[in-house]
Amino acid sequence: MAGLLDVIKLAGMQAVDAANPVNVLFGEVTKVNPLEVVVDQRFTLTREFLVILERVTRYEVDISHEHDYTDEVGQTTLNKKTSMELTQPLVIRSGLMVGDKVLLFRVQGGQQYVIVDKVVNT
Repeated sequence: MAGLLDVIKLAGMQAVDAANPVNVLFGEVTKVNPLEVVVDQRFTLTREFLVILERVTRYEVDISHEHDYTDEVGQTTLNKKTSMELTQPLVIRSGLMVGDKVLLFRVQGGQQYVIVDKVVNT
């Protein structure tokens, strides 16, 4: 009889988990390399438990450029080149940094946590 009760109990627990497939949590980045996030000041998640979305990764664009042009002086045509400009990459997203507040989803089963985005105060 105890075996049957255990099966019923397990089925009930799985039904509750199925009704709540995702938990929403808040965390704070405490280390970047390797990544660590403290969740609700209760526990720390290391990189192996975290799923990182593209929107919280660093993204930069190289916008350096130079141009060829012709300069006509009297009867002479000179081919010239501008100096290299905008040599530093343009940072579109800075990525995660220590102190960033993040929104996490706990995947059903609790083994993986998805960092959805940074939380900002406006």
